[in-house]
Amino acid sequence: MRFITFVFLLVSINGFSQWKSYIISVKGDTLNRVDMNGKKQGPWVIHQDELRGEPGYDEQGYFLDNRKEGLWQRFSPMGDKIAEEHYRWGNKDGKCDYYNMTGGLVREESWKAVNPDDPYDTVDVYDLHDPTKVVDRKVVKLEGYSLKHGTWTYYDPEMGTIVKTEKYWLDKPANAAGNGAATDDDLKLIGITDKSKNDTTASKAVAKPKEVLQYEKKNSGKKKIKVRDGRTGY
Repeated sequence: MRFITFVFLLVSINGFSQWKSYIISVKGDTLNRVDMNGKKQGPWVIHQDELRGEPGYDEQGYFLDNRKEGLWQRFSPMGDKIAEEHYRWGNKDGKCDYYNMTGGLVREESWKAVNPDDPYDTVDVYDLHDPTKVVDRKVVKLEGYSLKHGTWTYYDPEMGTIVKTEKYWLDKPANAAGNGAATDDDLKLIGITDKSKNDTTASKAVAKPKEVLQYEKKNSGKKKIKVRDGRTGY
């Protein structure tokens, strides 16, 4: 029996020895872990005191290699949930909800996280005349860490009704169709060139009729005569 207990203690000590620091919750869980490389790992609980007039709060969630990952929840000092945020690579990603002190939903945000180790992404390019049709895919460099991407909805927290909505595409306001790639400005965002300028058929000169060529050859070198061609502004 003593041997079994001794083995159990060894396993427990070895399990905690991988952490440089940590705390034990009232339920016996290991929280706020810092590994031997100084990186935050696993479940964390963070307390923020009141600062410059902003109320304090507590938040809980998971760290992966020193970056927030997955669902994080924020609570008021009274224990009321005031936010639910999703993270990837330490940046906001996906839907984030915010509540008032009575639990009423105030705002829904939509974010796209940017990988700080590889700030490039592939985005769809849609047809200008058919916003449901993908015509190309482009690799773009995304500036920033979290980009507004998708629909933001604002609510009346007391009535639960929608006050207004905003649509974003890679941190820029989207068009009415909710598709940022369907406008000229958004196409410039991802570096799409004007196809009309690159179209070889459009750049070719229109072939002149035989009679016009003969006329130009016959009158080459002569003084040009102003003729009426339908234009205004003479």
